[in-house]
Amino acid sequence: MRLNRILMIAAFAGWPAMPASAASLQVQPALIEVAAPGQAATLTLRNPDAAPINVQLRVFRWSQVNGTEKLEPTTDVVASPPATTLNPNTDYVVRIVRVMQRPVSGEESYRLLIDQLPDASLAGGNTVRLLVRYSLPVFFTKGVRAQPEVSWSIRKRGDRIALVARNNGASRLRVSNISIHDSRGKAVNFGDGLVGYVLSRSTMEWVAPQRVSDFAMSGSVVISGKGNEQQIHATATMGR
Repeated sequence: MRLNRILMIAAFAGWPAMPASAASLQVQPALIEVAAPGQAATLTLRNPDAAPINVQLRVFRWSQVNGTEKLEPTTDVVASPPATTLNPNTDYVVRIVRVMQRPVSGEESYRLLIDQLPDASLAGGNTVRLLVRYSLPVFFTKGVRAQPEVSWSIRKRGDRIALVARNNGASRLRVSNISIHDSRGKAVNFGDGLVGYVLSRSTMEWVAPQRVSDFAMSGSVVISGKGNEQQIHATATMGR
């Protein structure tokens, strides 16, 4: 049996912003932010392999509903071109353009999905094809970025702990290396590196990967981690 390796980059769960290199597709930058009056940005795609590859680019409106991520098709922001062939060892510049005429109000959040498409010549037979996907955050802002205003709470989800972040501010918070400690010092880690974002005027929930049996369910909880360019130091109380 012939087996080709398949690599999935930045899948939807957590949506980490990946660095610029993986398998046969390279992307720079890993995050796009455009401040008004700007309406467009560029990114660079590169194919380091010896054969051409085909890629598809799609933009989705990104929101957070009831603590979970949501993507919806949009025509307000487009990728140009929406699909292309990358020749070996050649840089290709793609434009991300906000075509909606209404001025930006607050901070608009989108996701750009860049997919390496299957090679039709390898279809069929016993070949297993794994593809590369990048999921890049795209933000259009009114101007100078405001500060997020996040409040935290802790919830029990069966035998796991959930961390809930409510952002009442006009700008997102990027959350990484986040953990909580109960009054006895028991720690629960929600992941090393990027955990996710809580968007402006939104609520996001993350469930700890490990089961917890001895975490104190009363009293205050200390939250520590990194948010945007600053450290997170906050307290919360346990909820239901």
